[in-house]
Amino acid sequence: MLIIRLNLFEGIKLKISMETPLTETEVRELNVSDIVYLTGTILTARDKASARILELIKKGKDVPINLTNSVLFHAGPIVKKNEEFELLVIGPTTSARMNKYQPDILKLGVRAIIGKGGMDSNTLKAMRKYGSVYLAATGGCAVILGQKVKRIKKVYWLDLGIPDAIWELEVKDFGPLVVAMDSHGHSLYDDIKVEAEKLLASLF
Repeated sequence: MLIIRLNLFEGIKLKISMETPLTETEVRELNVSDIVYLTGTILTARDKASARILELIKKGKDVPINLTNSVLFHAGPIVKKNEEFELLVIGPTTSARMNKYQPDILKLGVRAIIGKGGMDSNTLKAMRKYGSVYLAATGGCAVILGQKVKRIKKVYWLDLGIPDAIWELEVKDFGPLVVAMDSHGHSLYDDIKVEAEKLLASLF
């Protein structure tokens, strides 16, 4: 709901603090390479959860979560349970495994996907059409990201297993997350590939 833009150093991309739920207007203001920190609620959803969501909707059945203006994290948390679940660490999983589900998931009003490795051109087109972004989280930083999770609000579909269940998480200053694919059709992965090919051509 809130965007605070802090131009920290000249020539450095913007650090942007955002509160969930996100709006399409806010998301369309983001550009590739912006640095984002999220406060509010995010949901984990990997391939099994994505498949079930779409299956239920296809059958005209209710989904237990509200995906409108939501943020989905491609992650499988490590948790322990005493009286309640406690999150220990959480890091991004490879997003490519969700490619076949993502355009239809974005159609439901999801505003941001968090993951690692990027996604395909069909997902990029869907982001442009529906007003969504892909936020890259650094792999190997599961402890740091876990510290930004203040509590587990709820868990859905534990029958899928702990990594594949949907975890509703309350976060504060969750990040840093890099806008790697924006709603304007730009992809940081494509840009890097072009630059790498130019460099290789100059070397050889």
